[in-house]
Amino acid sequence: MAKNDTLKEIVAKKKERISIARQQLSEEELKSKLAALTPTRPFKEAISKPRQISLIAEIKQASPLKGVIRQNFNLAEIAGAYQEAGVQAISVLTEEDFFAGNPAYLNEARNIFRGPILRKDFIIESYQVYESRYLGADAILLIADLLTKDKLVEFMQIADSLGLDYIVEVHEEKELKKVLSLKAPVIGINNRNLRTLEVDFKTTEKLFTLVPKEKIVVVESGIKNSQDILFLKILGASAVLIGSAFMESADIKNKVIEVMGW
Repeated sequence: MAKNDTLKEIVAKKKERISIARQQLSEEELKSKLAALTPTRPFKEAISKPRQISLIAEIKQASPLKGVIRQNFNLAEIAGAYQEAGVQAISVLTEEDFFAGNPAYLNEARNIFRGPILRKDFIIESYQVYESRYLGADAILLIADLLTKDKLVEFMQIADSLGLDYIVEVHEEKELKKVLSLKAPVIGINNRNLRTLEVDFKTTEKLFTLVPKEKIVVVESGIKNSQDILFLKILGASAVLIGSAFMESADIKNKVIEVMGW
């Protein structure tokens, strides 16, 4: 599979998965189950502490580029290590076909990790926003490259009505311009180009200065060490989202402390 076809493949598979999910639980049935849920945990608040850079630590088993990242994947152990390390929030990859995730991981992680949880997936239909709340997410990722302005507005409004926070993710200037017109409080800058899968730290350098100061900025992809964290702290980022550097480590808790300088 060519790299630039990967995103198309992911979206095509995701549509199939949503179709199956709708057959098992309709959108109306899904909505009816939401009223009984406990309130969400405040994600936006957790990742925007003054004078510090917060960490959203990711749980993922595989990726299209690297294949299996963590062989001995034990979700409970990973979530526990993040809890012990004092991580502000976690991101759980729920995409099944390319990242070896599972929607059930959200609730499993929620039973161990006491902070807020971001559902990291390819959200392309309103059904998934309601589903995210049902599955135990406190926040969702919305990828500007995948969604029209109208869809972004629709999904943000649904999320607001459900008490879900959201990161609206951008990779280039035209996406950022689209997002800045929508009043999204949390902007994610992804150093990874989802179409080529290549990572370039210059993406953050280029886009960060274009984001208004009042926005919460989360920097994603390619963050490996304490030097990267120091650079982003000086730049003024509110939070970082890190997955592979921790998933590749034998001792996750100590790796978190080492990278974050805690």
